[in-house]
Amino acid sequence: MKTDFKFSNLLGTVYCKGNLVFTPDGNSLLSPVGNRVGVFNLTESSSHTLPFSHRRNISHLALSPDGLLLLSIDEDGRAILTHLPRRLALFHFSFKAPVSAIAFSPSGKYFVAGVGRLIEVWYAPATPSADSDEGLEFAPFVRRTSHAGHHDRVESLEWSSDSRFFVSSSRDLTARVWSLGPQEGFTPTTLGGHKEAVNGTWFSADQESIYTISRDGALFHWQYAPFPDASRMEDGDIDSIDSMRWRIVQRHYFMQMNAKLLCATYHASSNLLVAGFSNGLFGLYELPDFNMIHTLSISQQGIDHVAINKSGEWLAFGASKLGQLLVWEWQSETYILKQQAHFDRINDLAYSRDGNRIITAADDGKIKVWDARSGFCIVTFTEHTSGVTACEFAQRGNVLFTASLDGSVRAWDLIRYRNFRTFSAPSRLSFSSLAVDPSGDVVCAGSLDSFHIHIWSVQTGQLLDQLSGHEGPVSSLAFAPSGGILISGSWDHTVRMWNIFDRTQTSEALQLQADITDLTIRPDSKQIAVATLDGQLTFWSVAEATQSASLEGRRDVSGGRKISDRRTAANAPGSKSFNCISYSADGSCILAGGNSKYICLYDVLSGSLLKKFTVSVNLSLQGTQEFLNSRALTEAGPVGLIDTQAEAEDLQDRMDRTLPGSRRGDAASRQTASEVRVTATAFSPTGRALCAASTEGLLIYSLDRDLQFDPFDLDVDITPASTLEAVSNKSYLRALIMGFRLNENLLLKQVFEAIPLTEVRRLVKELPTVYLTRLIRLVARTTDASPHLEKNLRWIEAVLSTHGSYLKERLPSMSQELRTVQRAISTIQVDLGRIADENIYTLDYVLSQSARKLEVLRPITGKEVGHDCMIES
Repeated sequence: MKTDFKFSNLLGTVYCKGNLVFTPDGNSLLSPVGNRVGVFNLTESSSHTLPFSHRRNISHLALSPDGLLLLSIDEDGRAILTHLPRRLALFHFSFKAPVSAIAFSPSGKYFVAGVGRLIEVWYAPATPSADSDEGLEFAPFVRRTSHAGHHDRVESLEWSSDSRFFVSSSRDLTARVWSLGPQEGFTPTTLGGHKEAVNGTWFSADQESIYTISRDGALFHWQYAPFPDASRMEDGDIDSIDSMRWRIVQRHYFMQMNAKLLCATYHASSNLLVAGFSNGLFGLYELPDFNMIHTLSISQQGIDHVAINKSGEWLAFGASKLGQLLVWEWQSETYILKQQAHFDRINDLAYSRDGNRIITAADDGKIKVWDARSGFCIVTFTEHTSGVTACEFAQRGNVLFTASLDGSVRAWDLIRYRNFRTFSAPSRLSFSSLAVDPSGDVVCAGSLDSFHIHIWSVQTGQLLDQLSGHEGPVSSLAFAPSGGILISGSWDHTVRMWNIFDRTQTSEALQLQADITDLTIRPDSKQIAVATLDGQLTFWSVAEATQSASLEGRRDVSGGRKISDRRTAANAPGSKSFNCISYSADGSCILAGGNSKYICLYDVLSGSLLKKFTVSVNLSLQGTQEFLNSRALTEAGPVGLIDTQAEAEDLQDRMDRTLPGSRRGDAASRQTASEVRVTATAFSPTGRALCAASTEGLLIYSLDRDLQFDPFDLDVDITPASTLEAVSNKSYLRALIMGFRLNENLLLKQVFEAIPLTEVRRLVKELPTVYLTRLIRLVARTTDASPHLEKNLRWIEAVLSTHGSYLKERLPSMSQELRTVQRAISTIQVDLGRIADENIYTLDYVLSQSARKLEVLRPITGKEVGHDCMIES
């Protein structure tokens, strides 16, 4: 089995904190998810996560006007410069202080950052345009100027459309206008008058007006006008520069009762202002008349950030407390994107039998179905009234079973998305484990409150039996894939094998040395893997009921210190055991995770550690540091544990809603210092990916590669311009080879679409086999996105018929590309079948009308009506 798994995507988390950014074309949205950046393609309904990660949670994002350079900054002021289309981290830099605002100039040559109360202007790295003769310029993070005028933290920064001026707002109740360089007759200007912190300020499209908005909901409209007593001056002095200044011409107020304004943005070309409030309400207004267009409540908590795309049609909202990310089209009043993550710990996950869906169950009482390919949540079930502890798919059909702390086990139909059966025990119990018979007729559940195993019939929903024999709470259950044998693990240090379909229902106990935390059965039903509290992994033979092997995993899984730990990371007792284990699809490897930042992949036969995955390096989580910083230790204890909530400036931030005496607190509020841990692991049925549920979300590791830039056999003469010139000269083979050498996705798409259908078979025959893998990958990717159905199928047919023997000889090395082609063909088949089924009656009606018209025309003409007449009809 291949073990070269790499990080692929992050599901289950769509927004944490920070600002949202639209790409220049308005089709994609960038969202900070913890210490990573998620990219959501709104037109193709797909998402991916950039491969780099910060050391702390990301607080700000900034995208250059051309959409190439992404600047992400974490809470400590450390920045990563990324080439967004290539998904490559180019440069790391530290501002040496937390950054509160950042913005690129419209020209793309500069960016301005608010560092505390200072404003710093930096040169932006850039590449010259295609028609310029300048060389490559890459001088990242060269500071141009620094401005010190504000007396408190800078809240927002905004450029003018000509990139000559920028305006800043601060918590010192003022906004200031600055110039990039010396301007004749211009001096930096202070705009005052607000009674609370100024959240945002913007230039109008003609740069004749400035709008400032404060936290108390006051909107001021400023214009560059003469003094009010200018009429007393002489006519020659009225137009002088000294008699002009920025003054307030209009004052508007949102009047949202006790709600505070948390965020706002302004679209200059359409004069639209969007404001988000602490009560979950947002408003859309037209300036300068302040006409209200829409108001809508989209969350139960405050809206942390709002963004608007370049065309002004889509609005994006982020609410961190509930993990919500919404994109709303205000003209049609419809949602383009509506996603929400679990706002509590994920307890279990399960892959569907085809590997296309992932189910997550969490302590917030919700069950979410995620599309593994697009990364979006398809549906959310909320029928459970308490935390959901376990979930499992039936072997046959699209049926999902879940167990919850509310004392119920539910069965879900994933075709109609409904709960069709509910199972409950005679007494009130909180179920913590679940197992489903391979035939789908029986479901079993175990509880930490009782020592019994409850068995129900799926058909009738009745309780069939209660298995007794354990002397402690039942922690884990699993059915053998071959059926007939139920395996249960308990805190009484035993694992029992039950023949539940026999009349005697006998059980055989396997004795271990510690409490059982989890167990799983190999896909061939011949071996059991058991994880215990002492960090041991033991393997048992099902047929002989004897131990066949064991692994010592305490040293492998331990690591990471909490800020309150008195011991080193290697000696911390809470992270020395595995809580979740799962076999690979072929049963040769086992994946294990626990209360630490590591996931371990073991080879079952040799007992060796194959690979060790680091879940997170985010220092905002507890348990990710190997060594504690002594500067963070004070006489009152660690700095991270000192309560500073009562010192907040705003009343809403000072309010403490946690329940007294409870570590978990209010279920509606997220923990600010969560601990890193892995609560569930699973292999995909295909064996090409593995999934782990962690504190940060659902981590997907995959064997598949999606190369963003992999130039091959480059030459000086091979450029995008020469490639397009070859296309215009109808040298399609040469253009295709040059495109493969450059490996530019956009360029390859242009060349591929320019090739006529009559040249397809000839090009495939003459193409060197060294480019065959890239051609198959290109055809498969184009088939998924292009509407040219026949052309794509002709390409696939030509490749398979011409190079079939070559592909068969190299099947192991080209299996990934062939699977991609197979998936594309299957998608086409399903789509065509659905379209034909939906329009079958329409086609019958059209054909019947044609036949009826022929019958009418035959007596009139006195001759047979041919095929041409039928076509005309």
